Amino acid sequence: MQPHIMPAHERWVTAEEFSRIPNDDYHYELVEGRVVRVSPPGSRHAVLAMQIAALLHGYVMAHGLGRVMTPAGFTLARNPDTVREPDVSFVRRDRIPETGVPDGYWPGPPDLAIEVRSPGDRVSELRAKVDDYLARGVRLVWVVDPKKKTVTTYAPRSSPVTLGVDDVLDAGDVVPGFSGPVSRIFD
Repeated sequence: MQPHIMPAHERWVTAEEFSRIPNDDYHYELVEGRVVRVSPPGSRHAVLAMQIAALLHGYVMAHGLGRVMTPAGFTLARNPDTVREPDVSFVRRDRIPETGVPDGYWPGPPDLAIEVRSPGDRVSELRAKVDDYLARGVRLVWVVDPKKKTVTTYAPRSSPVTLGVDDVLDAGDVVPGFSGPVSRIFD
């Protein structure tokens, strides 16, 4: 499914206005002030996102490293506003305010953003999203491809690395000590 850009208006949509868009059974992100319809997740997509979130959450909580979220909106830019919603994300403990996790969109990027590729996702659009994440401060991005059973990792100033089911996925210093076989994601 191709993303559908809503008709241009005389002004950009803000993150606050975006949060009040009524539910119409489509999935949207806010990209540079424009509301963009994206492919809705399917069942396998949801199962993989939950599997990844469960693995990551268990580790993060056991080591007191921060919070794992799925799904959650992140305000990546203002004026014009960009709100992205990774399938799974992680924010380090030292970035969580003393008041706790905010009710609305997270102000700023996650440390780790994980996207599960949907059948309708175009590679070029997914890569543009990855580039946007990295340009706006995300330290590590994983793109999970259910069909190929691969995880491609992206980090600033590094070449992408694609891992198969026989490889080990490592979160480096973003989630210290978290690693395991890629095959665990696809169990």
